[in-house]
Amino acid sequence: MLDQIVDKYPDNDGVVYTDRNYRRSYREFRDDCNLFAKGLLSLGVQVGDNVAIWATNHQQWLINMFATAKIGSPMVTVNTNYKVFEVEYLLRQCDATTLILMRKNRDVDYVDIINQLCPELATSEPGKLNSEKFPFLKNIIFFGDEPAPAGMFHWDDINALGEKVSDEVLAARQSSLTINQVINIQYTSGTTGFPKGVMLTHYNLVNNGKAIGDCMAFTEKDRLCITVPFFHCFGMVLAIIASMTHGTTMVPIEYFNALKVMEAIQSEHCTAVHGVPT
Repeated sequence: MLDQIVDKYPDNDGVVYTDRNYRRSYREFRDDCNLFAKGLLSLGVQVGDNVAIWATNHQQWLINMFATAKIGSPMVTVNTNYKVFEVEYLLRQCDATTLILMRKNRDVDYVDIINQLCPELATSEPGKLNSEKFPFLKNIIFFGDEPAPAGMFHWDDINALGEKVSDEVLAARQSSLTINQVINIQYTSGTTGFPKGVMLTHYNLVNNGKAIGDCMAFTEKDRLCITVPFFHCFGMVLAIIASMTHGTTMVPIEYFNALKVMEAIQSEHCTAVHGVPT
């Protein structure tokens, strides 16, 4: 779907952040996704390998979503408010091979939590984690302005690896995939126990998102301000995929802030906004 939209609207604004230096046409955004996808291929990420991401609404989250879809590796969405025991449960339960994370969100330091859970990281080479708790977990990818902590790749390292992989290799992997393969695992909030991992396919996600975009009458001339978290189906499917399937511009906010939302709606001439009753 992303490739088809690029063919139709290559120069449309695809992703626009108003509070950071990231503004991409759909073609430029697809190029970013392809580069990171090739980097993951270079790391040895296979079809069916689960890639978890623990971050607020950064552009890296968006890029990873489409990169993992292109290589057939299910993306596991991690709630940005999770504490140590919740992350431990999720990583153990989903058998993630790769975890992408930012430094912290408000008072929760993601890097500290991962080092608590994986003390082996401090003496590991990036890509060679040998964790007692998480035997499948090998790659930790950090993004941010600072250097990667011990045992972790930096996001830029993965892009550098991607430069060495041909477009043909990515195209071959992408063309080998089917619409009914699982490409996303979302953990529902449990009221009587731990959350359950729900497995969603390309077919599920694209049709759900397209139906929402159809109901909202989205076109390539619309611009959606995304104020809700990417890790939830509201942000990921009803916002990102609803936009992408219609060539609509995405204007994300890292996390809800009323003033930033109003400024973004005004400066980017947004025609739609997602929100919740509060």
